[in-house]
Amino acid sequence: MTTIRAAAVQFSPVLYSRQATVDKLCSTLLALGREGVQFAVFPETVVPYYPYFSFVQPPFAMGKEHLQLLEQSVTVPSDVTRQIGEACREAGIVASIGVNEREGGTIYNAQLLFDADGTLIQHRRKITPTYHERMVWGQGDGSGLRAVDSAVGRIGSLACWEHYNPLARYALMADGELLRLTSEAVREASGAAAHSLGVSVPLWVRWMRPWQLRLLARLARRALPLDLEARAAVGEQQKACSPGNNVGARSPYRFLCLM
Repeated sequence: MTTIRAAAVQFSPVLYSRQATVDKLCSTLLALGREGVQFAVFPETVVPYYPYFSFVQPPFAMGKEHLQLLEQSVTVPSDVTRQIGEACREAGIVASIGVNEREGGTIYNAQLLFDADGTLIQHRRKITPTYHERMVWGQGDGSGLRAVDSAVGRIGSLACWEHYNPLARYALMADGELLRLTSEAVREASGAAAHSLGVSVPLWVRWMRPWQLRLLARLARRALPLDLEARAAVGEQQKACSPGNNVGARSPYRFLCLM
């Protein structure tokens, strides 16, 4: 029997700064390594940050935010990916990092999987962005629908609502995955919502981060200046997600032991 110590990392980016977020992420990897973690999964597009503006702004109004995200997005490979790889090597951790990837003038939702020796062993893109995300991210393709061998076993990766695609899940199962990871961003304020997708896989990582809800609430309040009823409702949600409230207690495990 093999036991793997894994971490579903509750991580907030340094908003609007790719480099500051990466520096913080690498420090977190080193701290996890000191705690004996072997496998760490970070949130969806956490570098530099998830595009929450697309939730609350109409398309014609999001140009400034979109260009700012494009400017801060990650090129693969680059100094950023090399820095993360070096942190994984030093910590001895297999890590999945969600990034906004820039290629040309397009942003993609990408998952980067680093092995414990720091090698980037998988670089895949979310096949079809979900709903409002299509105003921000380009389409991926099926080249990433494969499992890869790592120091902790054979890993399959999907992002967020890709798990609603039976053939995407099947492709990874058929390719011999032993572990399934997913990176997600919060979708709904009531999202304590660890709903089951009926997926029979060994690892299902979900997170609910209060800082994301507070940010979304602030953006929504800005985007709804005339709708007083909506502003009041968003204000209540912001209060519910303030420090000291137990929303974070509904997050899943920080550390998971896998058989």
